[in-house]
Amino acid sequence: MQLKEGENEEGEGLMKTKFMKKDEHERKWYVVDAQSKVLGRLATRIAIYLRGKNKAIFTPNVDTGDFIIVVNAEKIKLTGNKLNDKVYYHHSGYIGNIKSETAKDRLQRQPDKLVRAAVWGMLPKNRLGRAMIKKLKIYKGAKHPHAAQKPEALDIK
Repeated sequence: MQLKEGENEEGEGLMKTKFMKKDEHERKWYVVDAQSKVLGRLATRIAIYLRGKNKAIFTPNVDTGDFIIVVNAEKIKLTGNKLNDKVYYHHSGYIGNIKSETAKDRLQRQPDKLVRAAVWGMLPKNRLGRAMIKKLKIYKGAKHPHAAQKPEALDIK
């Protein structure tokens, strides 16, 4: 008896798992309005879309995620007393040269870095994660230069 591809000895069809390749999927563009959204909850949803875990074709070793545009980053909220208590540190590598900045200062000075740091904490720390974070575009105001990509509005609650 000749077996067809995808059949076992009893003639029953076997299910095969489809693994995505690098160029076999289409990426979408989404716009997220961060106005009055909580930072951590917003960052988790953005990380899911950047990784592609919202799709049925999710493959852990392939970047299947979409592009995310975040607007109104300066109007994001932090719960509790995190605005004053949360501190971001940066060290240059020289002795005694550690820099610190509260979340309130960073929100006023560079709100895009505040959102990017929250999302980066939820992505893998390898070359795949570095490729995913490049698909995140963050802007202070309500305008963005990606109208040609025809982004869809993504409602994150």
